[in-house]
Amino acid sequence: MDAADETRRQEEICKRYGVARVPAPAHLKVGIARNVRDGELPLNGLRHRPTSDTTGWYIWAGGEPSDDPDFFAPLHVEHLASWCPEALRFLGLPPGWRFLAADGYEDVWEDPKLLDT
Repeated sequence: MDAADETRRQEEICKRYGVARVPAPAHLKVGIARNVRDGELPLNGLRHRPTSDTTGWYIWAGGEPSDDPDFFAPLHVEHLASWCPEALRFLGLPPGWRFLAADGYEDVWEDPKLLDT
């Protein structure tokens, strides 16, 4: 899938939830848990405010994320397709939003507490 298709998919998700798309540029990073590569479900993501070199996204698989400081590894968005292509469609959601996806199930919601950190 090319970048235009991914942008279109992100815009569709944002429209469905009534928010403006906030891009996650390919040269910036997400925090990603290594268990995402294992295909464990559900797939989870949350977005804090972006910083100078990050999108604000943290993505993990399974239940709650670990408190271990090494749980999330930095990964450029441009490499996310090889780790977890199903997460790409959610990356346009703005800071303060979360998603959970598994086997045809999708939940997306606003979590204003994410903007406090």
